[in-house]
Amino acid sequence: MGLIISYIIITIYSIALLLIFFYSLAQLNLLVNYLGYKRQNQTAPKFNLLDPKEIPFVTIQLPVYNEEYVMERLLENIAKIEYPKSKLEIQVLDDSTDSSVNITSEQIKELQESGLDIQHIRRENRKGFKAGALKEGLEIAKGDFIAIFDADFLPDPDWLKKTVIYFKDKEIGVVQTRWGHINRDYSTLTRIQAFALDAHFTLEQVGRNAKGHFINFNGTAGIWRKECILDAGNWEGDTLTEDLDLSYRAQLKNWKFKYLEDVETPAELPVVISAARSQQFRWNKGGAENFRKSVWKVITAKNISFKTKFHGVMHLLNSSMFLCVFLVSLLSIPAMYIKALYPELDWAFDVLSFFVVSTIILFVCYWFTYKSIQGSSFDNFVDYIKLFFTFFSVALGFSLHNSIAVLEGHMGKRSEFVRTPKFNLNSITDSWKGNKYLTKKLSPNMILEFALMVYFLFGMYSAVPLNDFGLFPFHFMLFSGFGFVFYKSLTSRA
Repeated sequence: MGLIISYIIITIYSIALLLIFFYSLAQLNLLVNYLGYKRQNQTAPKFNLLDPKEIPFVTIQLPVYNEEYVMERLLENIAKIEYPKSKLEIQVLDDSTDSSVNITSEQIKELQESGLDIQHIRRENRKGFKAGALKEGLEIAKGDFIAIFDADFLPDPDWLKKTVIYFKDKEIGVVQTRWGHINRDYSTLTRIQAFALDAHFTLEQVGRNAKGHFINFNGTAGIWRKECILDAGNWEGDTLTEDLDLSYRAQLKNWKFKYLEDVETPAELPVVISAARSQQFRWNKGGAENFRKSVWKVITAKNISFKTKFHGVMHLLNSSMFLCVFLVSLLSIPAMYIKALYPELDWAFDVLSFFVVSTIILFVCYWFTYKSIQGSSFDNFVDYIKLFFTFFSVALGFSLHNSIAVLEGHMGKRSEFVRTPKFNLNSITDSWKGNKYLTKKLSPNMILEFALMVYFLFGMYSAVPLNDFGLFPFHFMLFSGFGFVFYKSLTSRA
């Protein structure tokens, strides 16, 4: 009986390790694409904005919900957009239920008096959440192109001039820009988030886009061709990542997406772990929901290549890697004891080398994305090493939380769209305390995260009697990661 259970554990452990290895190979291929990418923006057809006849009408949509701390900053910033007023409309899609509605309304009236075409659009209910608000605004939008910004994004005044020009190519349905981070250095948590997002917005977005593979509109800081939205079936609220959903439906209908790495759109990162938790949960559950919804359409599509299908499937499986990582972590300690008890199974542990290789691949991939933004000096490389392993540890600490999100997504369990609280923090000295949107409840997962911290402490201890220190660094990172998430969850409350 013990041998059978051991085989089951080793099988699950090995499959999860191999899936992580395949994911790392996909990332390596994206790195090759990224490094070999010849920027085509110089030769791409563009609108001539000096010719009034070529200036397209643009609608800017600002979907907001209870954003008291950032609304004034958002509207002041959007009002600075440099674009002919006769060709620009702004929709504030306000689903708020608090006092921010009145403050927003007064500010919008002032902007209207200045000659700006800006509308305050309210709904009777939040049906469809963000997707529902965007869809309702689209019905009355005047623009042929729809730019979308979340409440914490601060585009530069010339943002439209740098982006809308590429829609002269009638096959392009979306132009997406790279996110910047105004509070990158606020804390360890913000540095880790910036690190992960930078990898997505360089390695992944450029790596896929360079070879014509599917990318995604990131929910904000991009522009849609209105015709593309309608042709793809319009916004749908049946997943928590409506942006990924519409992106895949559009590309399956042969619309092209253009990614502009050189155009940065600054935004604010969550500074409290409860806010990061809600964002991570939404993104990872939404990714799994979109896997269920779109993967078969991608696999059976006749209009895309095998390689695009492969990268599409891996893209849709991104969030599911957390489940694989969590399974590998959880089973790593029983695996140590199985290895000691059953020497005849020793061959099975060669598969562990795949995890080491996967880690090395990701280390190399992330270095190229890090240096493209931060620089490649020796000091930057030393900082990168520290940040990579800090990121790796905290990502492991989030693996339980994110695995639950992924499982809910794959099982089709529906949940409400939970917005990420914004803070309007401009420097390290600014405090997040007192933010009325922060939850005061402790996450029920905290108990399990504390238990896992102790579990991996036991894993470190087990290395001594078993005289097997191969997994000691891995268990140390797991112990540190779950400890970080538990401690921050316990202390970072309003």
